[in-house]
Amino acid sequence: QVQLVESGGGLVQAGDSLRLSCAAAGSSFSRYDMGWFRQAPGKEHEFVAYISSSAGTYYLDSVKGRFTISRDNAKNTVYLQMNSLKPEDTAVYYCAARIGGVRWPYWGQGTQVTVSS
Repeated sequence: QVQLVESGGGLVQAGDSLRLSCAAAGSSFSRYDMGWFRQAPGKEHEFVAYISSSAGTYYLDSVKGRFTISRDNAKNTVYLQMNSLKPEDTAVYYCAARIGGVRWPYWGQGTQVTVSS
């Protein structure tokens, strides 16, 4: 079991940067694959970025080159550095965790990111 708490969201202007953090409570954080997802009003839940337990990364095409996912296993924390933000990045951002498989059984409560034009 792992409990996840996101932070770092806020209201910014287009072109600005934000760094989201997801702190994990529980054991064996380094064994978890970690992901960031988002959901905008009226839209489907959407994958954003993923970092494996071995630190391999994968991104949604529309955020490649702008967003960077990283992890600090000593701090049980995963980050999402978001640069050159666009209004279409506006959403609630969620952190998720899994050990193996394809499903994401553990989720945080979400943090709101709003990008004004």
